[in-house]
Amino acid sequence: MISTEVLLAFLAASALITIAPGPDNLMVLSVGISRGRTAGIGFGLGCALGCFTHTLWATLGIGAVVLASEATFATLKMAGAAYLVYIGINAWRHAGKMALVALDQGSEEPIGAHVRRGFIANVINPKVALFFIAFLPQFVDQSRGAVWPQMLLLGALFAAQTVVIFGSLGWFAGSLGARLQQQPKLAVWLDRCAGTIFFGLALHLATAAR
Repeated sequence: MISTEVLLAFLAASALITIAPGPDNLMVLSVGISRGRTAGIGFGLGCALGCFTHTLWATLGIGAVVLASEATFATLKMAGAAYLVYIGINAWRHAGKMALVALDQGSEEPIGAHVRRGFIANVINPKVALFFIAFLPQFVDQSRGAVWPQMLLLGALFAAQTVVIFGSLGWFAGSLGARLQQQPKLAVWLDRCAGTIFFGLALHLATAAR
């Protein structure tokens, strides 16, 4: 299997990549601030599950086969962009309403709903698939045995550190958002800002080149 030195180097590189500003970070932050800790943590967990799914695709060779087609890449990225637009529209349509419900009823939207949104937003992004296809093999040593167990191990480690980092990011963003949400008028603008961020990410994905 993979040596300890390589695993430590992989974890260090993965943590730096996860911490670096990017679409997933922005989504977790915006969801956490606008919807609270449960939403931020749930969305982060969904992104982490998406990362492990991309690992499975890369391990099985499915990702490389699918993304070899320019048409398939374009279809996936437009579907991903459309989903981000959908989330953004909902944020604008229901701006401030979730905060009022939480204040009146003392409840939040189930975490499962946010996990699902984070998972779909991540797993449908072809740029993430390309990243795993390019990143994971760099830490595989064919002299130490079969490739696929090493790929799965690396992917599991990447997803695990993503859970920790995105979960922490969602928790802190949600803690800040929970205070801001106490002001109904401010909650409206927080949701609108979150929706605008999703629109921007959708445009970025839609115009991305393979």
